[in-house]
Amino acid sequence: MRIGILDPVHPIIEQRLEAAGHTCTPLHALPDSERKQELAATEGLVVRSRRIDAAAIDRSARLRFIARVGAGLENIDVAHCASKGILVLNSPEGNRDGVGETCVLLLLALMKHLVPANRAVHNGEWPREAMRGTDLHGKTVGIIGYGNMGSAFAEKLRGFGVRILGHDKYRSGFSTTGVEESSLDRTLAESDVISLHLPLNPGTAHYANSAFFDRLKRPVWFLNTSRGGVVHTTALLDALDSGRVIGAGLDVLEYERPELDGLAPGPDRPTYDRLLRHDRVILTPHIAGVTHEGKFKMADVLATKILQHFPNGTT
Repeated sequence: MRIGILDPVHPIIEQRLEAAGHTCTPLHALPDSERKQELAATEGLVVRSRRIDAAAIDRSARLRFIARVGAGLENIDVAHCASKGILVLNSPEGNRDGVGETCVLLLLALMKHLVPANRAVHNGEWPREAMRGTDLHGKTVGIIGYGNMGSAFAEKLRGFGVRILGHDKYRSGFSTTGVEESSLDRTLAESDVISLHLPLNPGTAHYANSAFFDRLKRPVWFLNTSRGGVVHTTALLDALDSGRVIGAGLDVLEYERPELDGLAPGPDRPTYDRLLRHDRVILTPHIAGVTHEGKFKMADVLATKILQHFPNGTT
Protein backbone atom coordinates (compact mmCIF):
# COMPACT_ATOMS: atom_id res chain seq x y z
CA MET A 1 0.00 0.00 0.00
CA ARG A 2 1.23 3.51 -0.84
CA ILE A 3 1.17 5.66 2.28
CA GLY A 4 1.93 9.38 2.30
CA ILE A 5 3.42 11.12 5.37
CA LEU A 6 2.02 14.66 5.18
CA ASP A 7 3.70 16.13 8.30
CA PRO A 8 7.06 15.51 9.97
CA VAL A 9 6.44 12.82 12.62
CA HIS A 10 8.58 10.34 14.53
CA PRO A 11 10.29 7.97 12.06
CA ILE A 12 9.13 4.87 13.95
CA ILE A 13 5.83 4.94 12.08
CA GLU A 14 7.53 4.88 8.67
CA GLN A 15 9.97 2.21 9.83
CA ARG A 16 7.23 -0.11 11.08
CA LEU A 17 4.98 0.37 8.04
CA GLU A 18 7.78 -0.25 5.58
CA ALA A 19 8.93 -3.30 7.54
CA ALA A 20 5.44 -4.71 6.95
CA GLY A 21 5.76 -4.18 3.20
CA HIS A 22 4.07 -0.79 2.75
CA THR A 23 5.67 2.02 0.73
CA CYS A 24 5.92 5.34 2.58
CA THR A 25 6.57 8.70 0.95
CA PRO A 26 7.43 11.83 2.99
CA LEU A 27 5.02 14.13 1.15
CA HIS A 28 5.87 17.09 3.40
CA ALA A 29 9.32 17.19 1.80
CA LEU A 30 8.01 17.43 -1.77
CA PRO A 31 7.20 20.55 -3.83
CA ASP A 32 3.47 21.24 -4.15
CA SER A 33 3.25 19.98 -7.74
CA GLU A 34 4.87 16.64 -6.89
CA ARG A 35 2.83 16.31 -3.70
CA LYS A 36 -0.42 16.63 -5.65
CA GLN A 37 0.69 13.92 -8.07
CA GLU A 38 1.59 11.59 -5.21
CA LEU A 39 -1.69 12.25 -3.41
CA ALA A 40 -3.65 11.08 -6.43
CA ALA A 41 -2.09 7.63 -6.06
CA THR A 42 -1.92 7.52 -2.28
CA GLU A 43 -3.98 4.91 -0.42
CA GLY A 44 -3.17 5.99 3.13
CA LEU A 45 -2.30 9.33 4.75
CA VAL A 46 -0.48 10.06 7.99
CA VAL A 47 -0.96 13.61 9.28
CA ARG A 48 -0.22 15.64 12.38
CA SER A 49 -1.66 19.16 12.09
CA ARG A 50 -2.25 19.62 8.34
CA ARG A 51 -5.88 20.23 7.41
CA ILE A 52 -7.59 17.51 5.36
CA ASP A 53 -10.88 18.86 4.03
CA ALA A 54 -13.41 17.31 1.67
CA ALA A 55 -11.68 18.70 -1.41
CA ALA A 56 -8.34 17.20 -0.39
CA ILE A 57 -10.02 13.86 0.29
CA ASP A 58 -11.73 13.88 -3.11
CA ARG A 59 -8.42 14.54 -4.85
CA SER A 60 -7.11 11.26 -3.45
CA ALA A 61 -9.47 8.86 -5.17
CA ARG A 62 -7.67 5.74 -3.91
CA LEU A 63 -7.62 6.78 -0.27
CA ARG A 64 -8.45 4.03 2.23
CA PHE A 65 -7.41 5.57 5.54
CA ILE A 66 -6.26 8.78 7.22
CA ALA A 67 -4.27 8.41 10.43
CA ARG A 68 -3.58 11.35 12.74
CA VAL A 69 -0.54 11.33 14.99
CA GLY A 70 -2.32 12.86 17.98
CA ALA A 71 -5.70 12.98 19.68
CA GLY A 72 -8.04 15.57 18.16
CA LEU A 73 -9.59 15.05 14.73
CA GLU A 74 -10.93 18.53 14.04
CA ASN A 75 -8.39 19.04 11.23
CA ILE A 76 -9.91 16.11 9.30
CA ASP A 77 -13.36 16.09 7.67
CA VAL A 78 -14.39 12.92 9.49
CA ALA A 79 -17.97 13.01 8.19
CA HIS A 80 -16.79 13.16 4.58
CA CYS A 81 -14.42 10.27 5.24
CA ALA A 82 -17.30 8.23 6.65
CA SER A 83 -19.44 8.96 3.59
CA LYS A 84 -16.67 7.58 1.38
CA GLY A 85 -15.83 4.58 3.55
CA ILE A 86 -12.41 5.95 4.51
CA LEU A 87 -11.09 4.76 7.87
CA VAL A 88 -9.95 7.49 10.31
CA LEU A 89 -7.49 6.65 13.10
CA ASN A 90 -5.80 8.64 15.87
CA SER A 91 -3.49 7.97 18.82
CA PRO A 92 -4.60 9.77 22.01
CA GLU A 93 -3.01 7.00 24.07
CA GLY A 94 0.44 8.24 23.04
CA ASN A 95 0.60 11.62 24.81
CA ARG A 96 -1.82 11.08 27.70
CA ASP A 97 0.99 11.06 30.28
CA GLY A 98 2.31 14.41 29.09
CA VAL A 99 -1.15 15.98 29.22
CA GLY A 100 -1.90 14.57 32.68
CA GLU A 101 1.40 15.82 34.05
CA THR A 102 0.93 19.28 32.53
CA CYS A 103 -2.48 19.56 34.19
CA VAL A 104 -0.85 18.95 37.56
CA LEU A 105 1.87 21.47 36.68
CA LEU A 106 -0.61 24.20 35.73
CA LEU A 107 -2.81 23.57 38.75
CA LEU A 108 0.02 23.70 41.28
CA ALA A 109 1.55 26.74 39.58
CA LEU A 110 -1.77 28.55 39.97
CA MET A 111 -2.39 27.49 43.56
CA LYS A 112 1.17 28.25 44.70
CA HIS A 113 1.56 31.54 42.71
CA LEU A 114 4.62 30.12 40.97
CA VAL A 115 4.73 32.56 38.05
CA PRO A 116 4.42 35.85 40.02
CA ALA A 117 6.72 34.49 42.76
CA ASN A 118 9.40 33.69 40.19
CA ARG A 119 8.99 37.10 38.59
CA ALA A 120 9.24 38.87 41.97
CA VAL A 121 12.50 37.17 42.96
CA HIS A 122 14.01 37.90 39.54
CA ASN A 123 13.13 41.54 40.25
CA GLY A 124 15.03 41.41 43.54
CA GLU A 125 11.89 41.15 45.71
CA TRP A 126 11.11 38.65 48.47
CA PRO A 127 7.28 38.81 48.99
CA ARG A 128 6.67 35.71 51.12
CA GLU A 129 3.34 36.66 52.68
CA ALA A 130 1.96 38.13 49.45
CA MET A 131 2.67 34.79 47.75
CA ARG A 132 1.00 32.61 50.38
CA GLY A 133 -0.49 29.70 48.43
CA THR A 134 -3.26 27.14 48.75
CA ASP A 135 -2.84 23.40 49.29
CA LEU A 136 -4.29 20.95 46.79
CA HIS A 137 -4.79 18.36 49.53
CA GLY A 138 -8.45 18.03 50.52
CA LYS A 139 -9.82 19.76 47.43
CA THR A 140 -12.38 18.37 44.98
CA VAL A 141 -11.22 18.17 41.37
CA GLY A 142 -13.88 18.02 38.64
CA ILE A 143 -12.77 16.40 35.38
CA ILE A 144 -15.11 16.99 32.44
CA GLY A 145 -14.44 14.48 29.70
CA TYR A 146 -13.12 11.18 31.04
CA GLY A 147 -11.31 9.69 28.06
CA ASN A 148 -7.57 9.19 27.72
CA MET A 149 -6.61 12.69 28.84
CA GLY A 150 -9.13 13.10 31.65
CA SER A 151 -8.29 9.71 33.12
CA ALA A 152 -4.56 10.46 32.83
CA PHE A 153 -5.04 13.61 34.93
CA ALA A 154 -6.93 11.56 37.52
CA GLU A 155 -4.06 9.06 37.65
CA LYS A 156 -1.50 11.80 38.22
CA LEU A 157 -3.55 13.22 41.10
CA ARG A 158 -3.12 10.04 43.14
CA GLY A 159 -1.15 10.85 46.27
CA PHE A 160 -2.39 14.45 46.52
CA GLY A 161 -5.27 13.53 48.80
CA VAL A 162 -7.99 14.96 46.58
CA ARG A 163 -11.53 13.90 45.80
CA ILE A 164 -12.14 13.47 42.06
CA LEU A 165 -15.48 13.89 40.28
CA GLY A 166 -15.52 12.64 36.69
CA HIS A 167 -18.20 13.66 34.21
CA ASP A 168 -18.51 12.26 30.71
CA LYS A 169 -21.58 12.55 28.53
CA TYR A 170 -20.78 9.39 26.58
CA ARG A 171 -18.94 7.14 29.04
CA SER A 172 -20.02 5.39 32.21
CA GLY A 173 -18.75 2.66 34.48
CA PHE A 174 -15.41 4.36 35.14
CA SER A 175 -15.80 4.88 38.88
CA THR A 176 -12.72 3.53 40.64
CA THR A 177 -11.07 4.09 43.97
CA GLY A 178 -10.65 7.84 44.19
CA VAL A 179 -12.86 8.70 41.19
CA GLU A 180 -16.63 9.22 41.37
CA GLU A 181 -18.82 9.38 38.27
CA SER A 182 -20.82 12.58 38.49
CA SER A 183 -23.45 14.62 36.71
CA LEU A 184 -22.40 17.94 35.26
CA ASP A 185 -24.51 19.86 37.77
CA ARG A 186 -22.90 18.07 40.69
CA THR A 187 -19.42 18.50 39.23
CA LEU A 188 -19.91 22.25 38.83
CA ALA A 189 -21.51 22.59 42.26
CA GLU A 190 -18.99 20.65 44.33
CA SER A 191 -15.61 21.15 42.63
CA ASP A 192 -12.76 23.43 43.66
CA VAL A 193 -10.98 22.71 40.38
CA ILE A 194 -12.53 22.25 36.93
CA SER A 195 -10.46 20.68 34.15
CA LEU A 196 -11.77 20.29 30.58
CA HIS A 197 -10.81 17.28 28.43
CA LEU A 198 -13.18 17.54 25.48
CA PRO A 199 -12.86 17.17 21.72
CA LEU A 200 -13.78 20.21 19.65
CA ASN A 201 -16.93 19.65 17.60
CA PRO A 202 -20.23 21.50 17.03
CA GLY A 203 -21.57 20.14 20.31
CA THR A 204 -18.63 21.35 22.42
CA ALA A 205 -17.81 24.71 20.79
CA HIS A 206 -17.92 27.34 23.59
CA TYR A 207 -18.94 24.59 26.02
CA ALA A 208 -17.57 26.72 28.86
CA ASN A 209 -19.70 29.81 28.27
CA SER A 210 -21.28 32.35 30.61
CA ALA A 211 -24.08 29.93 31.54
CA PHE A 212 -21.47 27.30 32.42
CA PHE A 213 -19.61 29.62 34.76
CA ASP A 214 -22.87 30.89 36.29
CA ARG A 215 -23.59 27.32 37.44
CA LEU A 216 -20.51 27.21 39.66
CA LYS A 217 -21.37 27.18 43.34
CA ARG A 218 -17.91 28.13 44.61
CA PRO A 219 -14.80 29.84 43.18
CA VAL A 220 -12.66 27.42 41.17
CA TRP A 221 -9.30 27.05 39.53
CA PHE A 222 -9.94 26.36 35.85
CA LEU A 223 -7.83 24.31 33.42
CA ASN A 224 -8.13 23.68 29.69
CA THR A 225 -5.62 21.45 27.91
CA SER A 226 -8.05 20.10 25.28
CA ARG A 227 -8.96 22.55 22.52
CA GLY A 228 -9.21 26.32 22.77
CA GLY A 229 -12.59 26.51 21.07
CA VAL A 230 -14.37 24.69 23.89
CA VAL A 231 -13.96 27.82 26.04
CA HIS A 232 -15.64 31.15 25.32
CA THR A 233 -12.76 33.43 26.24
CA THR A 234 -14.90 36.45 27.08
CA ALA A 235 -17.01 34.35 29.46
CA LEU A 236 -13.89 33.01 31.17
CA LEU A 237 -12.40 36.49 31.60
CA ASP A 238 -15.69 37.75 33.01
CA ALA A 239 -15.73 34.82 35.45
CA LEU A 240 -12.18 35.67 36.51
CA ASP A 241 -13.05 39.31 37.05
CA SER A 242 -16.23 38.45 38.99
CA GLY A 243 -14.42 36.01 41.28
CA ARG A 244 -16.15 32.86 40.03
CA VAL A 245 -12.76 31.68 38.74
CA ILE A 246 -9.72 32.18 40.96
CA GLY A 247 -7.16 31.49 38.25
CA ALA A 248 -6.93 29.75 34.88
CA GLY A 249 -4.31 27.57 33.26
CA LEU A 250 -4.74 27.42 29.49
CA ASP A 251 -2.55 25.33 27.22
CA VAL A 252 -4.92 25.98 24.30
CA LEU A 253 -6.66 29.11 23.02
CA GLU A 254 -9.57 29.69 20.69
CA TYR A 255 -7.26 32.06 18.78
CA GLU A 256 -4.98 29.25 17.57
CA ARG A 257 -4.59 28.84 13.83
CA PRO A 258 -6.02 25.55 12.49
CA GLU A 259 -2.51 24.26 11.76
CA LEU A 260 -1.61 24.87 15.45
CA ASP A 261 1.43 26.90 14.39
CA GLY A 262 0.54 30.24 15.97
CA LEU A 263 -2.17 32.67 17.01
CA ALA A 264 -4.63 34.66 14.92
CA PRO A 265 -6.76 36.98 17.09
CA GLY A 266 -8.86 38.15 14.13
CA PRO A 267 -11.62 40.69 14.81
CA ASP A 268 -11.78 39.80 18.51
CA ARG A 269 -8.54 41.65 19.26
CA PRO A 270 -9.83 43.41 22.42
CA THR A 271 -10.65 40.09 24.12
CA TYR A 272 -7.36 38.60 22.93
CA ASP A 273 -5.43 41.54 24.42
CA ARG A 274 -7.45 41.32 27.62
CA LEU A 275 -6.51 37.63 27.93
CA LEU A 276 -2.80 38.25 27.42
CA ARG A 277 -2.80 41.01 30.05
CA HIS A 278 -4.66 39.05 32.74
CA ASP A 279 -2.38 38.37 35.70
CA ARG A 280 -4.33 35.33 36.95
CA VAL A 281 -4.04 33.34 33.73
CA ILE A 282 -1.12 31.05 32.89
CA LEU A 283 -0.74 30.50 29.15
CA THR A 284 1.33 27.85 27.36
CA PRO A 285 1.53 27.23 23.57
CA HIS A 286 -0.36 23.93 23.20
CA ILE A 287 2.52 21.89 24.62
CA ALA A 288 0.77 19.71 27.21
CA GLY A 289 1.29 16.58 25.11
CA VAL A 290 4.46 17.76 23.35
CA THR A 291 7.14 15.60 24.94
CA HIS A 292 9.95 13.47 23.55
CA GLU A 293 8.28 10.35 24.89
CA GLY A 294 4.87 11.38 23.57
CA LYS A 295 6.22 11.99 20.07
CA PHE A 296 7.47 8.42 19.89
CA LYS A 297 4.45 6.82 21.55
CA MET A 298 1.87 8.64 19.38
CA ALA A 299 3.60 7.43 16.21
CA ASP A 300 4.16 3.93 17.56
CA VAL A 301 0.56 3.52 18.74
CA LEU A 302 -0.70 4.76 15.37
CA ALA A 303 1.55 2.33 13.49
CA THR A 304 0.05 -0.51 15.53
CA LYS A 305 -3.49 0.62 14.69
CA ILE A 306 -2.74 0.94 10.96
CA LEU A 307 -1.15 -2.50 10.90
CA GLN A 308 -4.15 -4.01 12.66
CA HIS A 309 -6.28 -2.98 9.67
CA PHE A 310 -3.62 -3.29 6.93
CA PRO A 311 -1.10 -5.84 8.20
CA ASN A 312 1.04 -6.02 5.07
CA GLY A 313 1.80 -4.16 1.88
CA THR A 314 -0.53 -6.24 -0.24
CA THR A 315 -3.60 -5.78 1.99
